[in-house]
Amino acid sequence: MKRIDASRRHFLRTAAATSLVGPGAGFALNLATMAAAQAQPAPGYRALICVFLNGGNDQGNMVLATDPGSWAEYRKARITAPSPIALPEVGAAGGVLPIVPNTAQAGRAFAVHPSMGGLVNEFNAGRVAVIPNVGTLVEPITKAQWDARNRRTPAQLFSHNDQASTWQAMRPEGARIGWGGRMGDLLASMNTYTNFTAISASGNAVFLSGETVLQYQASSAGAVSIGGLTGSLFGSTAATNPLRSIVTGDRGNLFENEHAKVVKRAIDAQVALTTNMVPTASLPAPPANNSLANQLLTVARIIGARGALGIQRQVFYVTLGGFDTHDNQTANHAVLMQRLSEAIVYFNALMADPDVNAVNETTLFTASEFGRTLTSNGDGTDHGWGAHHFVAGGAVRGKEMYGAFPTIGVNTVDDVGQGRLLPKLSVDQYAGTLAKWFGLSDPQIATIFPNIVNFASRDLGFMNP
Repeated sequence: MKRIDASRRHFLRTAAATSLVGPGAGFALNLATMAAAQAQPAPGYRALICVFLNGGNDQGNMVLATDPGSWAEYRKARITAPSPIALPEVGAAGGVLPIVPNTAQAGRAFAVHPSMGGLVNEFNAGRVAVIPNVGTLVEPITKAQWDARNRRTPAQLFSHNDQASTWQAMRPEGARIGWGGRMGDLLASMNTYTNFTAISASGNAVFLSGETVLQYQASSAGAVSIGGLTGSLFGSTAATNPLRSIVTGDRGNLFENEHAKVVKRAIDAQVALTTNMVPTASLPAPPANNSLANQLLTVARIIGARGALGIQRQVFYVTLGGFDTHDNQTANHAVLMQRLSEAIVYFNALMADPDVNAVNETTLFTASEFGRTLTSNGDGTDHGWGAHHFVAGGAVRGKEMYGAFPTIGVNTVDDVGQGRLLPKLSVDQYAGTLAKWFGLSDPQIATIFPNIVNFASRDLGFMNP
């Protein structure tokens, strides 16, 4: 989508709103309000949790095809010296772990990384699904069309920053509005505290930036507070109240007064969230040395406060880094896969805890800027395109694989060079399926994902209603 398209839509919306002046304006505004109300989903809580795997996860060693033909091509591509990255086969010591989706794909068999035993259990229990070969796309494209360069493709393919931005905001680096934030824009009115619609437990992310919704930052300690307003300031407990008066007091200057109001709202929001979050001690302890699990604990504590805060829709963002595995992949990726698996198992346990009680109301999904090459550079992999992803939660139609698993090998119909997967499913379709479950209508989804009209299937079917 070109920036001018988004700007034009924003201009038209603004123009339409500002034109409602004079006779009949109230009637027109009422019609607009009625239309917006009709677009709102039924009451009830739902949350989406984006787990972004920073660096470009190697899908080739996370979810594998293990039928004889696929395994032979996999081994051939990944035994390059001096440090082969091919994993041991099913049944071998430290071998890949088989998974059997409910719906078979003729002649194919599948497995996951040996470090993901916990995830296998969640998959078998129906709480995890696999979405294969997802990537940034403008429109469907075949290998022949790629070779002929006669189809539109995303800008700056294989670039970390640009593809991370395209995954999160449908445009390369420089985008200011993400699709998580845009979903928040449309449904924030369902929340008493709109501040808590889009929350990051991992710093600033374009994914959560909306046109009206601002992302709220939280840490393992909970809501981030303004320094110096509690405890002591410069060694004096007497200084905190004067500082509070200075930053929140009324001012004669219009801009100063508005700034003070914003600061006061931020302080009030921090107090409200901190007061109502589920105490850490009330929930299961996270796995050791797992930053992703720690972030999900923060998310769970906030979700547990939804009733007290009057929240019905939330979008969260958490991250796990270290996936740019150009070297030392075998050791590093194994650690990352273990942490991801542990975190997903932990997330499902947190949602089932009585103090959170949100199994069917929360959905976790993975994302990453791109996958990796099937071929090895002798110690790791290079930047790819399509990749496989997990969706987890009680609302997920689990123990299933949604989409045809790609042909494994180099110079196949699913390869654009070095075993880089040519995506068969777009981020728009993946995200659009999540957005529909979240409560957005088809027209609303089309405004957030304008390229979704280019794809025949807009709902991949991995979510229960």
